[in-house]
Amino acid sequence: MKTKPTPRKCRRIVLTGGPGGGKTTAADLFRREIGDPVVIVPEATTILFQGGFPRSGEGHALSYAQTAIFNVQRNLEDVQAALYPGRTLLCDRGTVDGAAYWPGGDGDYFEFVGTTLEAELRRYDAVIFFETAAVGGASIEGGNPIRNESLAEAVRLDAKLRELWGRHPRFILVPHNPSFFKKISFGLAALESIVSQLSHEGKKARATVKAGRKRK
Repeated sequence: MKTKPTPRKCRRIVLTGGPGGGKTTAADLFRREIGDPVVIVPEATTILFQGGFPRSGEGHALSYAQTAIFNVQRNLEDVQAALYPGRTLLCDRGTVDGAAYWPGGDGDYFEFVGTTLEAELRRYDAVIFFETAAVGGASIEGGNPIRNESLAEAVRLDAKLRELWGRHPRFILVPHNPSFFKKISFGLAALESIVSQLSHEGKKARATVKAGRKRK
């Protein structure tokens, strides 16, 4: 199934990482702090499974579930981009994440959904990776009722996700810290820095275009 590319209308930042990394908490706090310039794109997996979408570890069923998550995630981002042009989208996970959960290898995932890793990485301006607390042996239990990974599984997923997203040219790692407060503070500082950089680059690009039009 082929997906059609849509025009980029706003900046997109992915918050990702293994289960129990704190990314959803960071996104909510940052949105409260910054306000209207930032729009949250919720996690497609949570929306689907909390809404009653069948969940199974069986190979074929898992493949179709991840395909549905991919399409919902993509469309959620595009809807938010259409509704809020010019704002920064904070994406709670992105379209690359499904490759870490795919049975049989991530190459099959991108082929199955009709895209490539490179094409999906280009959808995003930056990636902030919140390392799972499981790497430090800490509990990953939290407020997400659909989370069912063991600590070992969380560490494995974290490593696979980092391998995939780490190929993005603007990748920032927020490492595990025994102090959740310190970790979230580091993550929020990284977010603020990236948003500031992207805003500056956007203004510079618009000024260049405007100057070019005047010369004509």
